[in-house]
Amino acid sequence: MSRGAGQGPATPEEAARSTAPEAATRPYSTTQGEAVAAKRRPPNMSRGAGQGPATPEEAACSTAPEATTRAAVIVNPVKVDAARLRPVVAAAERAAGWAETLWFETTLDDAGELIAREAVAQGAAVVVAAGGDGTVRAVAEGLRDTGVPIGLLPVGTGNLLARNLDLTLTNLELAVTAVFAGRDHAIDVGVIRATRADDTVEEKVFLVMAGLGIDAKMIAKTNKKLRKAVGWLAYVDGIGRALPELKPVKLRFRLDGSSWRTTSVHTVIVGNCGMLPGGLLLIPDAKPDDGVLDIVALRPEGPLGWLRVWNKLAFENGVLRRSAAGRKIIDLNNDVRSVSYSTGRDFELTLDGVEEIQLDGDEWGTARAVHTWVDPGALLVRIPADHPALPAA
Repeated sequence: MSRGAGQGPATPEEAARSTAPEAATRPYSTTQGEAVAAKRRPPNMSRGAGQGPATPEEAACSTAPEATTRAAVIVNPVKVDAARLRPVVAAAERAAGWAETLWFETTLDDAGELIAREAVAQGAAVVVAAGGDGTVRAVAEGLRDTGVPIGLLPVGTGNLLARNLDLTLTNLELAVTAVFAGRDHAIDVGVIRATRADDTVEEKVFLVMAGLGIDAKMIAKTNKKLRKAVGWLAYVDGIGRALPELKPVKLRFRLDGSSWRTTSVHTVIVGNCGMLPGGLLLIPDAKPDDGVLDIVALRPEGPLGWLRVWNKLAFENGVLRRSAAGRKIIDLNNDVRSVSYSTGRDFELTLDGVEEIQLDGDEWGTARAVHTWVDPGALLVRIPADHPALPAA
């Protein structure tokens, strides 16, 4: 009970404390102690020597959680000026409270597929394709079945997928805002496997259309410099160059595993979407999220054959189909041979020789056999939150 020489007897309270168990007998780590102390300490209000206390706004920022959600942008430097794009992305990024965007560039060796996979590996929540239709297709191939959406910007020549999804084709700021504040919609992906003349096999995806015949020849013949200068109108020049070489293509085909059939056509197009540049509706019933592919065959016959094809595509599909009365007129038209439509999930064809192939408006070499099928709902696309035409994913 003593407190030491000259201090007199200890008080009852001091005596009780002196007989209490040692504090060290309780399990309490240094880390735990630091955590408790941190909870008890007021927020760090200092800004450094000689700066005085921090403002309430600065104190709030110092305790706010760090943003972790981020986007990635894959730029085709040949098509897009990234310096113009960066401030627009940065503004939308800040407004959404996202972390700093990852930036990549396509190369001659990688049009975007492998880069998209790398962006996903680095944690990108959405990957933006900033380039032409070829860049969009390559990025989509890398994102297929990953659950990470693709963002679309109106910076290409055709903007085929954006056009078919009724997204903006002119407003860059609106498109970028949708990347950070929009919602996701699942669409189908077309897959094509081509057997080349040397029996090698190559597989790619397409988002809009794959074709052979006059459309592929037109794209192959289109002047690249003219296309860069005037956009999709350059395909008119390509048609003029392709027509002299135009002749029917003999092929065998089958749909969804049915029996093989033989036919002769000028063009076969397999579509996931139906609209071409200029608003030309090639496949009226094609939808990018219906789980099937639409196949159209063009068979012009006689001296007015191509005129009938053009009438079907431009007048019937583009004008008459917009009204109930016009659709009745279409139903009365008996011309089902010049332009025929069918749908299926799996379509195969073999050719007598080799033919040029196009994917989403880009040439893709030649093939002697082609196998296409649909991968339903394999790609998420980031669209505006208030998009009226497409349901949520």
